[in-house]
Amino acid sequence: MSNLFSKIYPPSITINHQKLQQNSSTIRCCSNSNNDEHSSTEHNGWVLSSFPEKNLVQHQHGIIKPPRPKRIILVRHGESEGNVDESVYTRVADPKVGLTEKGVIEAEECGRKMREMIEKNDDDDDWKVYFYVSPYKRGIETLRNLAKSFERSRIAGVREEPRLREQDFGNFQDREQMKIEKAVRARYGRFFYRFPNGESAADVYDRITGFRETLRSDIDIGRFEPPGQQSPNMNLVIVSHGLTLRVFLMRWYKWTVEQFEGLHNMTNGGMIVMERGYGGRYCLSMHHTKEELQKFGMTDEMLIDQEWQKIAKPGELNYDCLITGPSYFTHFDDEDKIFEL
Repeated sequence: MSNLFSKIYPPSITINHQKLQQNSSTIRCCSNSNNDEHSSTEHNGWVLSSFPEKNLVQHQHGIIKPPRPKRIILVRHGESEGNVDESVYTRVADPKVGLTEKGVIEAEECGRKMREMIEKNDDDDDWKVYFYVSPYKRGIETLRNLAKSFERSRIAGVREEPRLREQDFGNFQDREQMKIEKAVRARYGRFFYRFPNGESAADVYDRITGFRETLRSDIDIGRFEPPGQQSPNMNLVIVSHGLTLRVFLMRWYKWTVEQFEGLHNMTNGGMIVMERGYGGRYCLSMHHTKEELQKFGMTDEMLIDQEWQKIAKPGELNYDCLITGPSYFTHFDDEDKIFEL
């Protein structure tokens, strides 16, 4: 992690989330605006201070919750060696498969498009980006190349997140056996089929559920910037893999297994934007056109739900949602016919 961070932030940069003070082997957090130290506890002779970002800013009218980030931007890694030649997986561990030259170019282009999108749509100039990245080599290389479009002052931070890794296919792969396994998966079902010594998409769903809770907690407490300095123009960028990102969207929007299996993979170096809607929820149709979402594989019911997401507030439920409501029950059709009579 330190190596990853040093590539983006040289050692000379000052990280101002915490200030380390050496005094009789103690570590203290920086003081707040009232010069009051944050609470701390002692353990084995060390004074351990609480996280400063958890101390929500006090206001005369009560506690001010940090603003929700403007966007959550999902990025698939650029073209990898495995995308070009699947035999690579027989001799190179999946986490060590890197980008091709084309993949590097795709990552750089993704960074340029991302910055152009942000600058075009954000009136204020206080915007920043914060990255979550898969630890796989092609994920790290994608991050480093797309980040070339952002100077140091624009990058709020980065976190390597193992739960964003690719679906596990079972260590070193036998090319001919993998062809057989993928054919069996097509018959069994893409979501539930588990590769030998590997994962199913359902397994990925479980770990993405844990990551989603971490992400929501980070959003709720505004972990991306120091207390009192959070901007509503923060952009969270998740650099990961095709299936993992589709599962992330499935989990976030509560899509069904059938709807997930109808989705198409993102292009290498492509991005999908979840933008904060008018009520505060994240919505795909704030940025993407209906045609783009249909090309991705979204059904009419999913698109209708996105229109609700555009105006709904966090915590609200869509009781009329066709995805999770009446579509499950067939006897309603009979009742409707009776009422019509």
